[in-house]
Amino acid sequence: MTLPELLPWGSEAEAAALLHLDQLTKPPGSLGRIERLGSWWCGATSTFPARRPERARLYTFAGDHGVTAEGVSPYPSAVTGQMVHNFLAGGAAVNVFARQYGVELAVVDVGVAGGLEGAASSSHAAFLARRVRSGTGNMARELAMTREEAEAAVAVGVACAREAASEGVSILGAGEMGIGNTTAAAACLAATAGMPGKLVAGRGTGVDDAGLARKVATIDRAIALHRPDRFDGMGILSAVGGLEIAAIAGLCIGGASLGIPVVLDGFISTAGGMIANLLVPGVSAWFQVSHKSAENAHWAMSRMLGKDPVHDLELRLGEGTGAILGIDTVRLATRVMAEMATFTSAGVGNKA
Repeated sequence: MTLPELLPWGSEAEAAALLHLDQLTKPPGSLGRIERLGSWWCGATSTFPARRPERARLYTFAGDHGVTAEGVSPYPSAVTGQMVHNFLAGGAAVNVFARQYGVELAVVDVGVAGGLEGAASSSHAAFLARRVRSGTGNMARELAMTREEAEAAVAVGVACAREAASEGVSILGAGEMGIGNTTAAAACLAATAGMPGKLVAGRGTGVDDAGLARKVATIDRAIALHRPDRFDGMGILSAVGGLEIAAIAGLCIGGASLGIPVVLDGFISTAGGMIANLLVPGVSAWFQVSHKSAENAHWAMSRMLGKDPVHDLELRLGEGTGAILGIDTVRLATRVMAEMATFTSAGVGNKA
């Protein structure tokens, strides 16, 4: 599979933004992360003055996981399809967040096992039927998917980024829906970082102690069975990944190749970003991690990518809820650069 190449980083635009931020009517650096997000945005888009990301779109990729047969989630796989219908009806948390912050929502079936009869775009969300296969295999007993299927799922994400660019979208968010996907994301981290199941597995949607023990054992068994190469992103996806994780990786790569930054959600979305950075080293420069997930191992993914999550609100829902908050914070950063007065224009004295 030939993946798109990265654009040159906008170093001059980033430097100009940093210089401008220091001329605004505030002590240098006093807006903290807001300032760093502003300069990052200019570098990622190679524009200064900053091009404001007014039109934003969140892609929530949905896929099922055969590993749920191992008892790693308290919810049945049928909930994945049911939640897709909830997104399209406007009743999920991500719909509330999207309405509040003016973010377009597109729900993408990249691997739902079933239950999507009658699913169609609505006034609440667009629906994209891009199913590669009906759920992954049970990673503890077989490959999650073939390498060709992993490539096809990555291609779905790349195509979404291209579609968004053609429609004038200037910032992307990555969300997900899939019962069992915290196990897949944790297994991707275990494969990439060489960490055992007990360090990467969390409670996900709320497994009890026995469920957590099954989750740990399942991850360790899958890694021992497949022995994926830690540097082979497509091989990791094939062995223990998820179709939605693969699509998020593709969205990150596609966005970066077009100069469209991506804001990731939490644990599962960051796993997609981690895989993207294996497939195209350096692509992580074009994305942000929106929040620190309540899943303990999220810190390891963030550290591997050199990312400092924007928010810490103890979120662990997924869907793209945190990504929407991150998108709005980036928007705020660009408004600060555009609308704050400089010391000179305001006639305010700067420090000696």
